[in-house]
Amino acid sequence: MKFLLLSLLFFGCSTHPLEKKHVFFLHNKYLQLFPLGTSHPQYGQVEYREIVSAFEDEGFVVISEIRAKDTDGDIYAKRVTGQVDSLLKIGVQPQHITVVGTSMGGYIAKNVSSTLANEHINFVLIGCCSDEDVKDNPNIALCGNILSIYESTDSLGQSCEVQKQYSKKPIPHYKEIKLNTGLKHGFLYKALPDWIQPSARWAKGNYK
Repeated sequence: MKFLLLSLLFFGCSTHPLEKKHVFFLHNKYLQLFPLGTSHPQYGQVEYREIVSAFEDEGFVVISEIRAKDTDGDIYAKRVTGQVDSLLKIGVQPQHITVVGTSMGGYIAKNVSSTLANEHINFVLIGCCSDEDVKDNPNIALCGNILSIYESTDSLGQSCEVQKQYSKKPIPHYKEIKLNTGLKHGFLYKALPDWIQPSARWAKGNYK
């Protein structure tokens, strides 16, 4: 599934296009390095299509693509920022836009959050934070409605609390969910309701 001209997404919509809720899904790095269907030796295949379909089944317009192998995360974040800005310019309400990122995709989502600095846009950061983030990426300051989801057995991505505290930008709603699937970093490879359903609720404005 490729990034499309945003105007084309609206053809055939049963409701007014500006009332549709949009989800940008940004996948992890493994899928960027290896073809879809390649099994990670520990975590198995990335269920990319299943994840996208799960969000579509929730009624969202999903904007996503498999990134090229040599994609630079910082440069790609500018691309996503431009896509979000295009939606805003045609009149989509910021609270109807959610950027969901897993692992490297979550890093890109954090960059987008910081660059847009729009407190009304929703972000779901999945398995992509560590306490060293503020040292490694001091220019990233989270902004918007932030949902952090991480797995207790994952050594690569944990709580976003330190980065949230570091930010001086508005974060009207913040919530963190700690999962206990036992799947380590592989939890985000799978289309698990454990993280997809909370993400969908967040994207629909349920911040409780």
